[in-house]
Amino acid sequence: MTTATTATAPDYAVHALGGRQHFLLRRLHSLTGLVFGGYLVVHLLVNATLVEGARHGSGPTVYQVQVDKIHSLPFLPFVEWTFIYLPILYHTVYGIWITATGQPNVDRYGYGKNWFYTLQRVSAIILIFFMAFHILGMKGVFGGETGRALTFVPVDYASQSTARHFNAAGWIWGFVYPVGILASCYHLANGFWTAGITWGLTVGKQAMRRWGVVCALIFAFTFGCGMTALVSLVQMGTPTQQIPTENDRDPGRPGAQK
Repeated sequence: MTTATTATAPDYAVHALGGRQHFLLRRLHSLTGLVFGGYLVVHLLVNATLVEGARHGSGPTVYQVQVDKIHSLPFLPFVEWTFIYLPILYHTVYGIWITATGQPNVDRYGYGKNWFYTLQRVSAIILIFFMAFHILGMKGVFGGETGRALTFVPVDYASQSTARHFNAAGWIWGFVYPVGILASCYHLANGFWTAGITWGLTVGKQAMRRWGVVCALIFAFTFGCGMTALVSLVQMGTPTQQIPTENDRDPGRPGAQK
């Protein structure tokens, strides 16, 4: 019986870090991936509520209600840095190390698992650029009119500012987000499948196969949520109303518009 061969990091990676240190760092990389993956599922599910609009006539949209709940959490900056930004940062940095030191052999052994490994590395590279654009754009880091259009305004204008972000340019909703959502959902599902092996939860072929089915369903669900949000935002189009920035709301802030 032929056994599928998967690519692994070369020996010098283990020697450079030390055997035990390498083991612990890989486990931490997997753990932060699970934390980030859980956040991603919630994030995409909340975004999918954009399709519902407002349930009570002219009241706030379902999406706005969910955003308000998130932003009303106590110690939100601490929660964000502990459970989102720091896990993403570590997972990304160590993931770059794994990608740089790995030796994909899909050209010699074209087994399915080898393709999964290679696509996991490719999706990781895409995710680095996608997350940078998404987070920096939503935070209003980019300047000029485009930067303003990309900025997310959570208070009262969550739906409108998100629609403005996606419709700021055709290449954003037509290329960046479809590719980014696909890469995110694949990386999530395949990462969950790999985590089952990493943590010794799926040690037999039958267990791996069953867990693979579950992960495929996770991919289908999250990708469906992401594309539902994308289609809803494109259908909403660019809002015609003026969306105030945080500076507009607080004229006393440095740099506020007068």
